Amino acid sequence: MGANVRYVFASWIVSRFGPTFPIQTMLINVTGSLAIGLLLVLLTERLTVDPAWRLLLVVGFLGGYTTFSTYTFEALALVEAGEWLPAGWYVLGSNGLGLLAAFAGIALGRGIRL
Repeated sequence: MGANVRYVFASWIVSRFGPTFPIQTMLINVTGSLAIGLLLVLLTERLTVDPAWRLLLVVGFLGGYTTFSTYTFEALALVEAGEWLPAGWYVLGSNGLGLLAAFAGIALGRGIRL
């Protein structure tokens, strides 16, 4: 399911912004980081649930949704094309925004009253 959602979301992003800069992968990884941070806090700190839910949602769904291998390939493709500045922004943006999104997900998970 996660891979299917990733495909639909990435296709929509490319149709809106074009395929030149791999923003679709960056946005998927950032939203995936947010969701992973939020779900891991909810499933391990806030709720009493079977550990299988963590495997299903985080490892299964979000593992299929996020695209780290695509991200690394696209970053190297930008470098090979001599697009050093976009490659740098892509790497810094993906990692920096991914870390901030995971932090936001953790904060949201810890701040939600259940």
